[in-house]
Amino acid sequence: MEKKWIALTNTSIGIFLAFANYNMIILALPTIFSSLNFNPTSPGALDYLLWVILGYMIVTSSLVVTMGRISDMKGRARLYMIGFLIFSISSGLLASVVSPGAEGIMEIILLRIVQGIGGGFLMVNSAAVLTDYFPKSELGKALGLNQVSGLVGNVVGLILGGILATVNWRYIFIFDLVVGIAGTLWSYRSLKDAQKPISQSLDVIGTTLFGVGITVLLVSVTYGITPYGNQELGWGNPFVIAGIVSSLVLIGVFLFIESRIKNPMFDLSLFKIRDFSIGNFTNFVVSLTRQGILLVLLVLLQGIWLPLHGVAYADTPFWAGIYLIPNVLGFAVFGPISGILSDKYGSKLFTSLGLFLSAIGFFLLSELPYNFDPWEFFVITFIMGAGMGLFSSPNMADIMASAPVEKRGIASGMRASLQNTGSALSVGVYFSVIITGMAGSLDNSLSSALLAHGINLSINIPASVAIFSALLGYDPLASVTSNLSPSLAHVIDSPQFFVSAIAPSFMSAFRLMLYISTALLILSGILSLIRKGVRVGTVGSNIKRTQETEEVTSE
Repeated sequence: MEKKWIALTNTSIGIFLAFANYNMIILALPTIFSSLNFNPTSPGALDYLLWVILGYMIVTSSLVVTMGRISDMKGRARLYMIGFLIFSISSGLLASVVSPGAEGIMEIILLRIVQGIGGGFLMVNSAAVLTDYFPKSELGKALGLNQVSGLVGNVVGLILGGILATVNWRYIFIFDLVVGIAGTLWSYRSLKDAQKPISQSLDVIGTTLFGVGITVLLVSVTYGITPYGNQELGWGNPFVIAGIVSSLVLIGVFLFIESRIKNPMFDLSLFKIRDFSIGNFTNFVVSLTRQGILLVLLVLLQGIWLPLHGVAYADTPFWAGIYLIPNVLGFAVFGPISGILSDKYGSKLFTSLGLFLSAIGFFLLSELPYNFDPWEFFVITFIMGAGMGLFSSPNMADIMASAPVEKRGIASGMRASLQNTGSALSVGVYFSVIITGMAGSLDNSLSSALLAHGINLSINIPASVAIFSALLGYDPLASVTSNLSPSLAHVIDSPQFFVSAIAPSFMSAFRLMLYISTALLILSGILSLIRKGVRVGTVGSNIKRTQETEEVTSE
């Protein structure tokens, strides 16, 4: 087998593992909490829940640029292998957590952060290694297949997580450990650095400012979607406000310093290259829409549609993954095709078409009722996946091919940082809009549903608690039924009752977020039309593109 195909296979396994892990733990949360005797409905439990979900993403967002720079200096293939090793060790430790209650959950959060460091090295170096191994005429195809591996990991993580969680949640991390060890050994034996490491010093000041700034920003956003006092959201919390302001100041100082030092960690000169800047902006927008919609679709499926149709909460994670297969199928079909065709015909058409097609999918989704026809849902989510597939591989190829060879690690780090930051912010933005939209109608909906059964009771459940309770299969109305007759308590305790009570409020807020996402995708599609988007087809165009890149980056 040629070395380039060995590199593609190895990096695809790494990306698959990094993305599958994220969704597997989401589906395992109910059994993890139950096994460790942690009550997710207790006061302050929402903070732990969010950190288990977002801690991995926060650390990858804040460190991937630094990881990219270190990889340029020390060797991309070497750091990729080290990422596999860190990921494997932390996975083994996660499988061994036994401490009860909040202590056990805190151990999981800390080990997830360590796991995120390993995952960050995998994410940032996979594209850089492929760009080193593949000629530009085949780069779109290689990156397309690599991207498909990541999205397949997303959905396989849902299915596999649902299966393993029903047996024992520790098997999830044992799976990560076994695959991680195999990947570590294989990358050690098969991957070599195509370019000599660069002898430059690490930008310590820039690394610190960026890492702290992004971390504070994402932590603030995380606490912004938790209740504060009598408010549904925490955006009025002085600590959240102070965190956002201070993070923006730190990032501003970071950008000022980076534009004036010799060997910056975040090379702002790369944004002078049109395809690099447009590619990263559109990739940020897609990340901003994609991760949030995935979590909200899980709420819709696990917390509303499946229980409404008689599926037990214990089985909803598995079936939610099954129902999202058309989405990954759309990506899996059109991702490689767009990569291959963009190598030959240019990427501009495919990136723009993908963004517009995704916008159509988001808009069609907004027209569905909560008790939708499954086939309509399958077609729409397939369209969304197809649009993302058409966009992703040509866009990543544009970003990576536009960067000079000696800056591919830092370019990949900048790309991954903006992508991961967009994904983390997506969760905050999506849930903020939905929680705000639900806040005005949720209590009335619940009270009306109870009144229909002769229970005149004022309900005050925060929208965030209702959403995450639906996702985890917990009933926040359990306290209401303690003094009711057995027959009436049985009705109120049924999943159909809680689902029917919250669904109209949820869908109204969900549609608002889908309209916003549709507008952002259309704007990005229009912007994508002004990129050069030239895939390399001849030697002459190769030379010309390289010269253009060198001229820009030398300014």
